[in-house]
Amino acid sequence: MKILIVEDEPEIREVVKHFLEEEHFIVEYAEDYQSGLDKVISYDYDCILLDVMLPDGNGIDLLREIKNMQKKDPVIILSAKDSVDDKVNGLEIGADDYLAKPFHLAELMARIKSVLRRKNQDGENILKYKNISIDPEARIVQINNKEISLNRKEYDLLYYFMINPGKTLQKTMLAEAIWGDYIDQADSLDFIYSQIKNLRKKLKTHSSEADFHAVYGIGYKFI
Repeated sequence: MKILIVEDEPEIREVVKHFLEEEHFIVEYAEDYQSGLDKVISYDYDCILLDVMLPDGNGIDLLREIKNMQKKDPVIILSAKDSVDDKVNGLEIGADDYLAKPFHLAELMARIKSVLRRKNQDGENILKYKNISIDPEARIVQINNKEISLNRKEYDLLYYFMINPGKTLQKTMLAEAIWGDYIDQADSLDFIYSQIKNLRKKLKTHSSEADFHAVYGIGYKFI
């Protein structure tokens, strides 16, 4: 899962980035309003952590732009000002949550997990499709209630397909979601085929009822 941090304070940004990477998230960041807007226009995120006070603009205005573009990326507002106005304005515009600085990283993690459950798992702790289940917090995958072993990228791929069952996912979309922004500029995305081939083999070995279907010239879907 991919998170964007829009934060101009380097110390806070780096601490949060390191913490989230330790929790197995892909983390991108922007240092100001304009670079944050550029990121949001170009890529999709599972969650955006948005500071209110930015050197060249206001996070609330950026949130408004996100909603005007009809982006579905969940947004958690971060603000040094524990302002009722900021909180009310952000939530009315469409923010999913609000967290005042200073905050504990454990609380931030809890807020992110709550947002992701609502966005990707219909509020449920366990994600299920056919005879496959995933516990995202424990990163445990089971088929027919038996745990299977996946490496990090295999897990990330399976999770992404599980939250998009039956949808055709473009190779660039998969690359950005699993390997991070700008990977779509790579000369070749053939490595995605290898990852899916290995994952398909493990799923078949454990009698998965779902499989990957290649959509020629576009990408894959999980059916």
